[in-house]
Amino acid sequence: MEQISEDVGRRLYEACLSGSVAELYALIQEDQLILNRVNLHACFFNDTPLHVTTSCGHLEFTKALLTRKPKLASELDSLRCSPLHLASIEGHVEIVQELLRVNTNVCIARDQYGRIPLHLAAMKGRVEVIQELLGARPNSIQEKLGKGETVMHLCVKYNKLEALKTLVKYVQSSGMESLLNSRDDDGNTILHLAATLKQMDVSICILM
Repeated sequence: MEQISEDVGRRLYEACLSGSVAELYALIQEDQLILNRVNLHACFFNDTPLHVTTSCGHLEFTKALLTRKPKLASELDSLRCSPLHLASIEGHVEIVQELLRVNTNVCIARDQYGRIPLHLAAMKGRVEVIQELLGARPNSIQEKLGKGETVMHLCVKYNKLEALKTLVKYVQSSGMESLLNSRDDDGNTILHLAATLKQMDVSICILM
């Protein structure tokens, strides 16, 4: 299949950055297959258009792309991040919701560091995103990193108290309390880690 021209690539990339749905539709009217012919290794797109627009937080543009090509929701970039990874770390809740409507399997897709979207949301303390991800894929909370760290270990490590409270409440209400005592490869539970890092608020949260 013929690749798009440099000029068209530039226009599409700028539309993704600005969130111009009108320009996207204009490009599609000129070439109905443009989203299938984007060269992912061209000078403008190292990732997909959906990666670009989700990072920028353009909700309507995201909806337009997903309507035209829902498969984009499961595409991975050069760091093995899906659009859901990027929306989760940025805290774009409504975009996360749209992506989850298309594909919930991406909730357990791992980037090159072994992190799923829930891990990234926890590291940044994105409480609303955490709630959306758990609602879509409850068992994702059981996914651990390579060193045995749970998502709650990450909350302690990055001192994200509100995110930790949300997760602790979730595991307690869903019968997964054993996760609170889960040890990483160094033998640390989240309480041990909190004590080591002298995070008294975290320790109180865990013990309550």
